[in-house]
Amino acid sequence: MIDFSLPPHLVALRDQVRAFVESEIVPFERDPRLTSHGPNDELRGELVERARRAGLLTIQAPKSFGGLGLSHLEQAVVYEAAGWSTLGPVAMNCAAPDEGNMALLAKVANPEQQEAFLRPLIEGRARSVFAMTEPGGAGSDPNQLATEAVADQDGFVINGLKWLITGAKGAYTWIIMARVAPGPHSAGGPTLFLTRGDTPGVELERVMNSMDRNYVEGHGVVRFRDLRLPADAVLGEVGGAFRYAQLRLTPARLTHCMRWLGAAQRAHSIAVEHARTRTAFGRPIGEHQGVGFQLADNEIALDQCRLAIWHACWLLDRGEQGRHEASKVKCYVSEELFKVADRCVQILGGIGVTDETPVEMIFRDIRAFRLYDGPTEVHKHAIARRLMRPTS
Repeated sequence: MIDFSLPPHLVALRDQVRAFVESEIVPFERDPRLTSHGPNDELRGELVERARRAGLLTIQAPKSFGGLGLSHLEQAVVYEAAGWSTLGPVAMNCAAPDEGNMALLAKVANPEQQEAFLRPLIEGRARSVFAMTEPGGAGSDPNQLATEAVADQDGFVINGLKWLITGAKGAYTWIIMARVAPGPHSAGGPTLFLTRGDTPGVELERVMNSMDRNYVEGHGVVRFRDLRLPADAVLGEVGGAFRYAQLRLTPARLTHCMRWLGAAQRAHSIAVEHARTRTAFGRPIGEHQGVGFQLADNEIALDQCRLAIWHACWLLDRGEQGRHEASKVKCYVSEELFKVADRCVQILGGIGVTDETPVEMIFRDIRAFRLYDGPTEVHKHAIARRLMRPTS
């Protein structure tokens, strides 16, 4: 049986989140602490405290850590509501990269690592990074990973350069991907390491200028220079980085879609209201087909994106791997929501390219979403490669 109805408790939580974001978070969208590099840590701290007082901080966390232990489908409903403002997920501590990092640490980290690196994130006292992407290509193609971790009698020494590391400035928990050379006790391979951001050898060279500004403290260029870590800094097993990265990335691709669906819905609502009140040639512009059809296309796309997300979440909640489905959803939703945002700018006309409304900010951020967690073309390549496998 297929049932698209939502249980009353989930509807109530969705409505609570939406009301919280509208009343307490939206007013901060013009705060000067929302900089060209995204909200700074001071603004994040104030938003987090508001969510804490509302009982909405890190509600996706496992019940063992005080959260609600939301299913993937429940997350889809709640994160869409949170995404009504790009600051909503920041306030509720369910924004990238922290949300995905918390999910990974809850699955892979040992109890000692969870207390040291996960609990501060869940409690909203710290931020995190996932340091994988490199200038030489490691990112879309992680096989090009160049950062090296050399084993010695005390643990590992890491050297390498990363960039586009979201939230690097001021982050506490660092998950670093580096390649371990084969040795007498291990086959080596790409490995994840845990450390603190203030560890000697972690050097933030600069914060990059980018078109998006929805992530706390932007995207950094980071150099690891003789970063010495003990043997127990390994997250999971040596050589297991790609496997663990997929544990993180498959659901994280979907949570990106959930949050941006909320933002696109916000942009659409602004465009609809404008089309009702702005007149041209004797009637509201929404009554002209050139505008009305764009609104109709938006309405269709938003509904189809929601259904695609919910279906993939349903599969994950059933225990299926869902990697193929998540790639399809990431491709489709990122492209469709960009079209939605673009049409909203067009409908608003001149004010659509100004900050008179949040639509222009949503447009710029959603353009970047087509690249987050793998660009559309890489996902299509993976989908096509799977289709070409023999069926028997």
